[in-house]
Amino acid sequence: MTLGHTAAGAVRIGTSGWSYRHWRGRFYPAGLPQRQELAYAARRLGSLEVNGSFYALQTPDSYARWAAEVPPDFLFAVKGGRFITHMKRLRDVRVPLANFFASGPLALGEHLGPLLWQLPEQLRFDPELLEAFVALLPRTTLEAAALAREHAARLEGRVRTDAALDLPVRHALEVRHPSFLDPGLPPLLRRYGVALVVADSAGRFPLVEQVTADFVYLRLHGSQELYRSGYRPDELEAWAQRIRAWQAGGEPPDARRLVQAAPELIPRDVFVYFDNDLEAHAPRDALALIRLLGLEPTAPPCS
Repeated sequence: MTLGHTAAGAVRIGTSGWSYRHWRGRFYPAGLPQRQELAYAARRLGSLEVNGSFYALQTPDSYARWAAEVPPDFLFAVKGGRFITHMKRLRDVRVPLANFFASGPLALGEHLGPLLWQLPEQLRFDPELLEAFVALLPRTTLEAAALAREHAARLEGRVRTDAALDLPVRHALEVRHPSFLDPGLPPLLRRYGVALVVADSAGRFPLVEQVTADFVYLRLHGSQELYRSGYRPDELEAWAQRIRAWQAGGEPPDARRLVQAAPELIPRDVFVYFDNDLEAHAPRDALALIRLLGLEPTAPPCS
């Protein structure tokens, strides 16, 4: 399923994760084997976030298996490890980054989409620390493979340190401390082409709509209750209008920005992930937004 149009950027809409028991019988048909859930979701959605990679290093075999179960044009976003963001808090992370890239994301091949780096709620904005971190991030799969070869010896025998193709690697940063509401943040991220995540979180975390890269990364955690509430039709329509503006290369007229500099007018890919998984709100809202934007597959998806 190709989402988007050649005259503008592509729009990919999905959910954060896909393996949830409480989605069975709500999103997944009753009786569908768990091993078929990824294939089912991937034929209805345009992308999915791998969030298990946040909690622990995955394996190259797992990434390769996921890649084999999705349609040819499907992309995964991969969430960076919390060991890097929450435990090391971005300090001295070259080897942890090497370990992360060696753990298998390169096995996704052409299915590798953006890397998401979610910062902890308590981490304050430190321009020097943040710039040192984003400067380390590889911009291509060949750079990622070279970094992966610096992995710790303890991982030997269960790593992937080569890239079959030289493809761009995109990165998105989700900030959660109010100190990041700083006009120095957008130009820093723009220098490195890192997208500042637009995070709707029922007012819990900063919501900034500043375009800092050639793509936009949107996470919808719930408008009324964090991780729990679904989106009303009028709320989804409001997000659809904003997505259309970003896709076409512009921005919403009331964009919530930290600085007034307008983005370069170029078509942009837009990645949208619903993270309100309780009661299966996330897949239902994703499908509703897909319909609003006219991004349904042209043929019935395979079960």
